[in-house]
Amino acid sequence: MELTRRGFFKSIGAAITATMAVEMTAASPALAVETEKDWKLVNTEEYTNICCYCAGGCGSLCSVRDGELINLEGDPDHPINQGGLCPKGASMFQLRNVVDPHTKEVIKSPVRQTKPLVRRPYSKKWEPITWDEAAKEIARFTKDTRDAGYVETEMVKGKELTVNRCESIASLGGSQQNSEEEYLILKMMRALGIVAIDNQARV
Repeated sequence: MELTRRGFFKSIGAAITATMAVEMTAASPALAVETEKDWKLVNTEEYTNICCYCAGGCGSLCSVRDGELINLEGDPDHPINQGGLCPKGASMFQLRNVVDPHTKEVIKSPVRQTKPLVRRPYSKKWEPITWDEAAKEIARFTKDTRDAGYVETEMVKGKELTVNRCESIASLGGSQQNSEEEYLILKMMRALGIVAIDNQARV
């Protein structure tokens, strides 16, 4: 049988068409079809959230069932990350839940802290306190420290100038805050007279 160039292309086209027809009609694991009946996210409520690790503001989806976090993943509708999460963001699930190394079941993290803790001077133990107590103690220590290192006036070239600065406190901002939050933090630090101000994101 003599095979012409035209016949060769016809037979190739027929073979490709037949192969595609078989592939399209056969079940393929590549297709997004849920095969298991006990789907992980069945009967869950979905909430949008923002990643807590940096100022990028990546969106995440939290799947909750009966008040329990079941799954956490990137939000595909979010304009910043479009469904992707960095390694830190992907590990947010472990802020609350961890996998038990023995039973391989998801359990609440036994080391997750839900209350403020304080370690008193000369003590070896941390003790839980309320949020109100924590806020009052932080305010009291800040005021005492500011008063101890506050400089109201300073002699410059034989002239007394009002400087109103606090030399006993420094402020180190974090990269999680957005511009508006950093603006408010800076205003507060300046109101306290603090001049030693830096940000972790710069480093």
